[in-house]
Amino acid sequence: MARPLSIAVLVDPATIPQEDPQFRNPPEIPITEYHVCEALRLLGYHVTVLGAERDIASVARTLTERDPDLVFNLTEQFCGDRRLDKNIAALLELLDLPFTGAGAMGLLLARDKRLCKEILRLHKIRVPTFISLPLHQSLRVPKNLPYPMVVKPAFEDSSEGISNASLVYDTESLRSRAAFIHERWNQPAIAEEYIEGRELYVSILGNKRLTVLPPRECFFNAADSDGPVMLTYRCKWDQEYRNKWQIDFGFAELEPPVLGSIERVCKRAYRALQLQDYGRIDLRLTPDNQLVILEANPNPDIAYGEEVAEAADRAGIDYDSLIARIIHLALKRYD
Repeated sequence: MARPLSIAVLVDPATIPQEDPQFRNPPEIPITEYHVCEALRLLGYHVTVLGAERDIASVARTLTERDPDLVFNLTEQFCGDRRLDKNIAALLELLDLPFTGAGAMGLLLARDKRLCKEILRLHKIRVPTFISLPLHQSLRVPKNLPYPMVVKPAFEDSSEGISNASLVYDTESLRSRAAFIHERWNQPAIAEEYIEGRELYVSILGNKRLTVLPPRECFFNAADSDGPVMLTYRCKWDQEYRNKWQIDFGFAELEPPVLGSIERVCKRAYRALQLQDYGRIDLRLTPDNQLVILEANPNPDIAYGEEVAEAADRAGIDYDSLIARIIHLALKRYD
């Protein structure tokens, strides 16, 4: 009888409960790490959890000694810095350990919002007009800049640093918001053209052959003109705030030609940015059915009931099957 495959689940240390370091018991508020570990055990794998601690040499030794068949990489940062997530993947590459999700290059290309947009633009994929707002440099704003603009940190995700104040209508407001981001996040900012239209989230599975899952949509339903018009941090994470402004998430109803265009452009973006196994592309569909890519998300949240899992379920892939497919895709890259 063949032994079960051993999978090391690599996580951010702050997510590990002190009383349950292997995520064996349902936490009060279930999180991605628990969902993935539970699914892996139900699928019959031998699972161990390891935090990507500051002592990275110790982490490397532990991984080498355990020599897992696969590392399920759920890290999003290192020592609190999201810009270093690529270095975790680079370590796994150096150790020659198979792992799930994007490699160091994919994480590098997608993490920097400025570089991501430059790469997509080179592939003739439409992105918002943007300017970079570096730290410790005087801000030079082109006269032909198309206001309103959205100002946000260059390296964050999960809508961090985005609020209603991020939408600016003049140079003075742009300068003020950029200064706030520089001080609060200690990183460059990006100011990009605000694109009016429907906000869609498109999850993709695969490597050589890609499966585009049913697009999700954020519905901004408030009749009040003061309501949010983009996915801010509070829109994403505060249920009471969403209730106040009648913001809902659901599946997008799209005509077949539009859906076909979305699938094609998202596949092109996924490949251009060297995403692997699974990813998500965020975009706007303008009133005249033009597609504009806003963000690319390597290794997006795969918690049960979140964007990717919901889209997979809509496509007939239950949660355990989704995790099994990600494992299959990752292992196949190392055949």
